[in-house]
Amino acid sequence: MKKRLLLTLLFVIVMIAEGRAQYDFLFPKRDVIQGGYDFWVYTPEDYYYSREMTPCIIFLHGASLCGRNLERVRRYGPLHAIVKGRDIPALVIVPQNPGGAWKPEKINEVLEWTKENYPMDTTRIYVVGMSLGGYGTLDFAGTYPEKIAAAMALCGGATLHDVSGLGELPLWIIHGTADRAVSVKESQKVVEQLQQKQLTSRLRFDWMKGASHGALARIFYMKKTYEWLFSHSLSDPDRPVNKKTAINKEDLSNAYQDLRQGTPDLEVIDD
Repeated sequence: MKKRLLLTLLFVIVMIAEGRAQYDFLFPKRDVIQGGYDFWVYTPEDYYYSREMTPCIIFLHGASLCGRNLERVRRYGPLHAIVKGRDIPALVIVPQNPGGAWKPEKINEVLEWTKENYPMDTTRIYVVGMSLGGYGTLDFAGTYPEKIAAAMALCGGATLHDVSGLGELPLWIIHGTADRAVSVKESQKVVEQLQQKQLTSRLRFDWMKGASHGALARIFYMKKTYEWLFSHSLSDPDRPVNKKTAINKEDLSNAYQDLRQGTPDLEVIDD
């Protein structure tokens, strides 16, 4: 009897160890989608146990990180925030755009591949991005609003011929008034189009006075950013937007204050 209990305990320990070896890491996905984007998949610390209950965040980078070297897209954004100590209890998908505008259908291919290979809570899928990635966020969310629980677009704009889809999901657009790389007018155009169509019940927007283009990257390091995202679900009746959470210039200044120091880099599992 004791021997059987010991063997059972040993089996459980091995299974947990195998699970932790399989998850809690960063996985590069190269050439898994023919003609599609390469991308990273980050699995959070408790993913082995949460799996189907795990939310998912898609991050779209700006033009400076375009190319075919996946390491580039770890320079800022959620993956870098995790390294700096921000706990993000979600699958994080980070595709790399080789160049040009983000293609909504290619982002969707990455999402669908990940859904097939990594269990997740499909009612809590979010997309965030800045600059070129801000455009990508609005174009993707406006094309597939039925898949996205909430979206946050920083210092970008949209190339959509019809923005109506953006009125179907909780959306937060943020832009700095001192942005010299992408004018705040680009985000304001999207807001005006939604206002003209009377599709603003799920929209919120902030024009941060005096904030530069790069300053908004700090938003990815804030705890409240992810709390805002996670407060939305596709299963919410009428899908209201959370207007209680606020992000201001003081938050930008203090974005790194509560991050743990000395956090080791993510372990990359090249499978």
